[in-house]
Amino acid sequence: MALIVQKYGGTSVGDVARIKSVALRCLAAQEAGHDVVVVVSAMSGETNRLMKLVAQITDRPDEREQDVVVATGEQVSIGLLAMAIHAQQGKATSFLGQQVRIVTDSTFAKARIKSIDAQPIRAALARGHIVVVAGFQGVDESGSVTTLGRGGSDTTAVALAAALNADACEIYTDVDGVYTSDPNMVPSARKLDRITYEEMLELASVGAKVLQIRSVEFAMKYKVPLWVKSSFTDDPGTLVCEEDSSMEDVLVRGVAYDRNEAKITVCGVPDVAGAAAKIFGPLDEKHIVVDLIVQNPSKDGRTDVTFTVGKADFLTAQEVVRKVAEEIGASGIETDGDIAKVSIVGVGMRNHSGVAARMFRALSAEGINIQMISTSEIKVSCVVQAKYTELAVRALHTAFGLDQPMPPEGVSAVSEMAALMGEKV
Repeated sequence: MALIVQKYGGTSVGDVARIKSVALRCLAAQEAGHDVVVVVSAMSGETNRLMKLVAQITDRPDEREQDVVVATGEQVSIGLLAMAIHAQQGKATSFLGQQVRIVTDSTFAKARIKSIDAQPIRAALARGHIVVVAGFQGVDESGSVTTLGRGGSDTTAVALAAALNADACEIYTDVDGVYTSDPNMVPSARKLDRITYEEMLELASVGAKVLQIRSVEFAMKYKVPLWVKSSFTDDPGTLVCEEDSSMEDVLVRGVAYDRNEAKITVCGVPDVAGAAAKIFGPLDEKHIVVDLIVQNPSKDGRTDVTFTVGKADFLTAQEVVRKVAEEIGASGIETDGDIAKVSIVGVGMRNHSGVAARMFRALSAEGINIQMISTSEIKVSCVVQAKYTELAVRALHTAFGLDQPMPPEGVSAVSEMAALMGEKV
């Protein structure tokens, strides 16, 4: 008997018919001999509806009280799903985050999980029940309701799988796996059978919407086998797993994009020790995540510092940076909310040259100017004007051979790269 954690997103429980379908899937897994824990998101559109209610009250809501409001969506979902299982003669018990004691820090709206009390879940499983847990939510040490940020139900599911030492965690969504790129933007995108934790982590960090980044971090840390599947088909989906040697045969695994970033430039910063710390320290105090950072060469004792933040933090970041710019004697700030980040990711590019150059040539051939560049050993990201997003993603998908079937095992990344470039190995 295996213990399986299943997570169903908002689209999967978008209406009563779909909730009943999810109930049948849960019962089928239990009838196959498994213990089943189900994590459920709010019904499709419900969180947005609740956020609109908040916005009608104030444009600067207290985040603690906002969490109290938006966490209610999952309460409806778990109750309905448990009742749907009962209606099929099954046994189920639903739990809110506070009942399972998913304890988080107090960073409201984007809290991080600190601990989970798995005992109530184990007790319900021992009684032969399917356990239905509200995703996206928890409580801090003082008992205040917290939420984990958009996509937080993925993190709830993987964290529960780790706490329960589950045999697998299955993320059910409206797509049947992880693709080489967004199939809505790139019709030739293909579903991957497997992808490494590291690759999935990078793709999630640069805009891929399939999994929340923290869920992949949990899966990688605790070695949780993670499946991405569709709740509308029986396709086996994509396995997110540890790397093996054959997975390095593919140079680039996927192309991702993110339109949800904005750019801030602090102009005329005195080029002295500690200036950067004075800029980014206050942003950290506001829990604002900074992505790409570029500092121009110093001229006449001054320099420009450019960085990107998420659009949700754009207004707050501007307020913080304007104040800091005055304090450090910078000449001012410039902002741009009309940008996008496009990225290529693949473990095969590790220790192989020419990848970045090919990316830059592909963008140049389409007349796309690169504003900022960031790299890691398995990722290259470029910031471009937002209007070029689709053109850039399609060009890169073609340039790295992702329109074609993946090379068979044994074809090295070096050989693949040489073939793409028309060179001899």
